[in-house]
Amino acid sequence: MKYSYQYPVSQYTRSNTHYTPTHYTPSHYSSSSYSPGHYSSTKYSPTTHHTPSYYTPPAYTPAYKPTSTYTPVYSKVSRQSSSPRTSVTVQHTPTVTLKPARAVRFTNDVVFQDLVRHSELEQIGRFMRARKVRLDTIFHSGMAALHEAVLSGNLECVKLLIKYGADVHQRDENGWTPLHMACSDGYPEIARYLLSLGASTEAENENGEKPADLIDPDCKELLKLFETGCV
Repeated sequence: MKYSYQYPVSQYTRSNTHYTPTHYTPSHYSSSSYSPGHYSSTKYSPTTHHTPSYYTPPAYTPAYKPTSTYTPVYSKVSRQSSSPRTSVTVQHTPTVTLKPARAVRFTNDVVFQDLVRHSELEQIGRFMRARKVRLDTIFHSGMAALHEAVLSGNLECVKLLIKYGADVHQRDENGWTPLHMACSDGYPEIARYLLSLGASTEAENENGEKPADLIDPDCKELLKLFETGCV
């Protein structure tokens, strides 16, 4: 038999040579020659697991600061953007040039009539001293300046026009005198002033009416003026 099971494995023998296995100790390595301290614990430690170090990229810091230094491309007005692929056309609102309104010029008579209606005494005096108008002119209203002054109810304006030569007997296009106007519109003070200057109480208009015929029955002061013989 090649193998004998009656003996332990350590007593295995060949047919011609007796072989006794022994514990093998390599000559180039011994427990005494190895010292864990020979290697630095920082380089290799048999009791700890090696943890590989992975690459960690540095923290990314943007080159611009959005809240302070970044200036958008479209902050400046331009016809096209800086990108050659995308163009933005800025539409400008067309500028409309307005022509100045043509000045409207009124004749001196129209301006003077308006001044009399509003009793602009200073301006009336300037017109009269500059001889820009005539007081006997009949305006488009059909009345002269003195008639307009009586209708305004301003006694001072009436006095100013008479001072510059207005005629207390002048008639309008319907034959009315300034006294007709004062009686019809209820201005006793103006009527009294005109009567003091010799205004006629017998003058008739085209309808045959005298100044007293135009007095309102409720205007007691005018009625009394004509009844007491002050005329």
